[in-house]
Amino acid sequence: MIRKHHSQAETIRALQAEVAASRVEIAASQADNEELRRANEELRRDLQQVEEYAVDERAPPVPLRARIMSLSQAIMDTTLPTTSLCLKVTFTGVEDPEAHLTAFHTQMMLTGGSNVVYNKLLMSTSAGAALEWFVSLPDGHITTFDQFATLFREQYFVNKDPTRLSYDVFNIKQY
Repeated sequence: MIRKHHSQAETIRALQAEVAASRVEIAASQADNEELRRANEELRRDLQQVEEYAVDERAPPVPLRARIMSLSQAIMDTTLPTTSLCLKVTFTGVEDPEAHLTAFHTQMMLTGGSNVVYNKLLMSTSAGAALEWFVSLPDGHITTFDQFATLFREQYFVNKDPTRLSYDVFNIKQY
């Protein structure tokens, strides 16, 4: 009986030690949580100050139409016919401009259209650096498709595929 009593006392002491250790761990976790909460609040205040500063420094949003005014107002005001198809060519500024214009003309022959349609649809085939170039043109600068195509060729002439010359034939080898 004494032995059983002694064993229960040991178990109680062991459990009390575990409870005391758990209390220490809980206190440490609560201290860590409090420190994290303070750091989180400080970060939130900093972020709010940055956002308030950014809002103060930001210019009012410019409507999309005001940004893309390289085409004349008459062109911009004309709506595209519903028969216009979705073009499958895209020009990013690294392709051959003549090849792009040829592909563009080929697709446009299917829809027909006026000078205005050609201008608007050529603009819609631009992406990346080519779109940035187009948007950077002065307001109302483009009034005809021929003018647009000329500017386009001049801007990207360095990407034009070199003309093949007769002496290039001598480099051909047959195996």
